Amino acid sequence: MTVLPILRWPDHRLQSPCAPVAEITAEIGTLAADMLDTMYAAPGRGLAGPQVGALLRIFVMDTTWKDGPRSPRVCINPEILWRSETLVAGPEGCLSIPGITTEITRAAAIRLRWTGLDGVTRDEDLTGFDAICAQHEYDHLDGIVTFDRLPPLARAQAEAEYIA
Repeated sequence: MTVLPILRWPDHRLQSPCAPVAEITAEIGTLAADMLDTMYAAPGRGLAGPQVGALLRIFVMDTTWKDGPRSPRVCINPEILWRSETLVAGPEGCLSIPGITTEITRAAAIRLRWTGLDGVTRDEDLTGFDAICAQHEYDHLDGIVTFDRLPPLARAQAEAEYIA
């Protein structure tokens, strides 16, 4: 497969909401495989379509591969059906904003629905790092990056650090 170039903030495509995947085709399968190769090479734990210039509602993630066997997920047209009221704050990095880690608050648990490459719709309750990673990648599909989740002063500081 192919390792794709990862777009870097402030590329305007990272701020664009993505279109649904209309049909799971061989091209979507190739895109997903290339996204996984790109994510592993980066090395990251998640990667969304717009980060590689594909403005489609698709993301890949594998939260276990750095500490154990690979367990890749390909999430096509994902939806967050539910978010816990319990919030957690923690450090997040982004492959499109290399070298910057910011403190982001997110739901501690979510219920995610997506379609896999096999065309099967799945619902799964995610907690811990799986929930955080899925929310981060889902944000990309709506044109949101970690900077957008920060209060104004923290955002200005993070952007200044990134640009410097």
